[in-house]
Amino acid sequence: MQTSENPKPKKRRRGWIIAGIVVVIVVVGGLFIARRVSSRNAAAEVQTGDVVAAFTGDLDASATASGKIEAEQVARLSVNAPGLVEEVLVSDGTRVEAGNPLVQLDRSSLELQLARAQQNVALKEANLEGLLAGPDESDLISSEAAVASAQAHLDDLRSGPSAPDIAESEATIRQQLAAVASASAAYNSTRDTISQSSIASAEAELINAQIAYNDAKERNEDDTDGITHEEMVTAAEKMAIAQAKVDELKAGAKQGSLNAASADISAASAKVDQARANYEALLTGSSAEQIAAAEASLAQAEFNLASLLDSTAEEDITIAQAELEQARLSLADAEESLAKATISAPFAGVVTAVLVADGEQADGEVVELVSDELKVVLSVDEIDVGILSPGQPAVITLETWPDVDIAGEIVSIAPKSGNNGDGIVTYDVQINLDEPPNLPILVGMTANAKLITARNEGVVLVPNAAITADREEGTFWVNLVTGQTEAGPTTEKVEVTIGLKDDDFTQIISGLSAGDEVLIGELAAPIQQFGQFGGG
Repeated sequence: MQTSENPKPKKRRRGWIIAGIVVVIVVVGGLFIARRVSSRNAAAEVQTGDVVAAFTGDLDASATASGKIEAEQVARLSVNAPGLVEEVLVSDGTRVEAGNPLVQLDRSSLELQLARAQQNVALKEANLEGLLAGPDESDLISSEAAVASAQAHLDDLRSGPSAPDIAESEATIRQQLAAVASASAAYNSTRDTISQSSIASAEAELINAQIAYNDAKERNEDDTDGITHEEMVTAAEKMAIAQAKVDELKAGAKQGSLNAASADISAASAKVDQARANYEALLTGSSAEQIAAAEASLAQAEFNLASLLDSTAEEDITIAQAELEQARLSLADAEESLAKATISAPFAGVVTAVLVADGEQADGEVVELVSDELKVVLSVDEIDVGILSPGQPAVITLETWPDVDIAGEIVSIAPKSGNNGDGIVTYDVQINLDEPPNLPILVGMTANAKLITARNEGVVLVPNAAITADREEGTFWVNLVTGQTEAGPTTEKVEVTIGLKDDDFTQIISGLSAGDEVLIGELAAPIQQFGQFGGG
């Protein structure tokens, strides 16, 4: 980077007028003619012998540097995990908006993982809701009833038989004895149900059935048709039934009926024996084993009730909450993985490279993207970087369009050197373009910057050519116009103190005031002597 005091954009550079410069004198008819210049815009046109007026204006100090146009944002997008490329949606040079999909990976397995995670969250939520809601009312009533029943049974065993219990047991014995008598009577009835009158009646029914069959058979033989045949078949069936009934009565009671009646007697007798045994046990009292078993049953019923009541314990709720939170985190991971299967543009810009194709296995970078917003990055020498600071204005020109000025502003200065070669240490200085012109600016174009390092406003200015420098003494002076004669202006050499300067103007700190006129260039001799050459 090169630094110069206050170069102005689009102005021709003009060197300092040093002592001893040849004075141009125009003599017409023996008179010296001085041209007056008072406009600031004519500063570049002043010539030796011109008279100019000091004026009030603004002046900048600046430095220059060069660099490159870069994108404000650059992204090299990678896949979250290796996967199969389902579809590439862009190509090199595609312009995209923020959020536009660029590459789509296969999502089938990720969608399955998401469904499982969603189901797990639903299960954990239901479990926690159940704990917070407490036990079901019907379950609670049933468990309480079981405890009461077990307690009553134990109390009965411990207290021994009561008069009502003994009476009930005796009544049971009597009931079972009555059942035995009833079963015996049924057996005898089954055995005695066959009589001679019953057999005679059955035989008469058989004879009538045979007669009916013979009549039907004759009619069918005499005039056979569907009706006579059907009547013969029906008569044959009735005759067979009547014959079976006669045979059964003559054979006596079936053995199966007698066996069933006998079994009923045995069952009733067994119940009598059990009732008598229960009666004897009731009179004897409960054994230690019975009481122990009843106590165990009561303890189990109480434990079940306590577990039901304690199902909303704080510890259980805490565990359920933790499990639900873990399930939700897993769900979030599954959702994120599915979302990352679609590679999307993080900002608006242009795709500069596509690194995968449909059907390929992606692992690593897949797309490169640059933003539409551009910036200038300058490489500034360490000697000059100290006079720069964020917020300072700048004027940018591009090598492609050198006559177009682009306004900008320093936004950052790299905290450490980024380019170090040939012993020269430089720092990257970033400039944002305030209002980029309507030009096809591309990343990588060479940019030249004029960095405004200082600005003085409302100061006294004169053209650079109005000042003469005494290098040996380190002083500066001007030819102050003090009057006017026919031969030309009269001047006085006045020392001035200067400040900032650019390519055209110099700031006067002291020695002149706005409106004072000065003569450009140093006269070789007092102005009064010029008249001797005009006499002819």
